[in-house]
Amino acid sequence: MSAKYKPSDYEVLRRRCVELKEAGWKQKHIASALGLTEGWVSQTLKKYRHQGPQGLVTRKPTGYPPKITPEQLSQLVGELEQGAVSHGFPGHIWTRSRVNVLIGKLFGVNYDPTQVGRILKKVGWSLQKPARNARQQNKQKVQQWREETVPDLKKS
Repeated sequence: MSAKYKPSDYEVLRRRCVELKEAGWKQKHIASALGLTEGWVSQTLKKYRHQGPQGLVTRKPTGYPPKITPEQLSQLVGELEQGAVSHGFPGHIWTRSRVNVLIGKLFGVNYDPTQVGRILKKVGWSLQKPARNARQQNKQKVQQWREETVPDLKKS
């Protein structure tokens, strides 16, 4: 298919393909006249032969139905807001695998980790990386360094 047509134009093109074919045109001439590929014309005519005029109608492409409903998604958000610790995980951080375990417990379905990320994005959760602080760090010495040494470094 050519990029010069909008998706809504293709139903008109499919109907025109059939009209031209019924008028005795060859597929390569139809493709050339409409600016399409011969393969596209061939598939359109095949669809028309098998399904009739209904095969020319533009339909929204269907995808795999979601495993969890919108109501379950809102329930999931409520559970996530309770925190990871309340669901038996060590630490307060939600990871994709932890969320997937929770989805499995709540709804009995399992997702690929990439899909879990998409689900979280869909409900408004974003990837966060926790700030890392050195445990052995002395906060008073750090503050003193910032107040005394950093200004001297900026001067030079």
